[in-house]
Amino acid sequence: MATEAYFIPQTYQLLIEVTEPVRVCVGRLGTFDFPAGRYAYTGSALRNFETRVNRHLSTAKRMHWHIDYLLAAPGVRVVEVQRYNEAECLINKRTEGEIPVTGFGASDCRAGCGSHLKWLR
Repeated sequence: MATEAYFIPQTYQLLIEVTEPVRVCVGRLGTFDFPAGRYAYTGSALRNFETRVNRHLSTAKRMHWHIDYLLAAPGVRVVEVQRYNEAECLINKRTEGEIPVTGFGASDCRAGCGSHLKWLR
């Protein structure tokens, strides 16, 4: 009997568009200027994966994660969500781009990513 392999995502990547330069207070991390362009934010959820993704896409939420602050800014929107069954830091490290804010989304990162938000330009 053949065993089916199931694709169970654990990592997501939000592709984000910032239409105009924006200054955002990112909670306790501080206030930062984000140039216009495209960004990739890489995150993960071991439980309630789709609930986490849908939360990021929602406009009505309590500010909790760094990405919440950026997504709440005017002119900022998620244009695509990609799902992976690989580790968050592997996906993040494969994503080319500049780190706009050190530590963004990487409070619990032990792989030395520096940030889980990349500016793709």
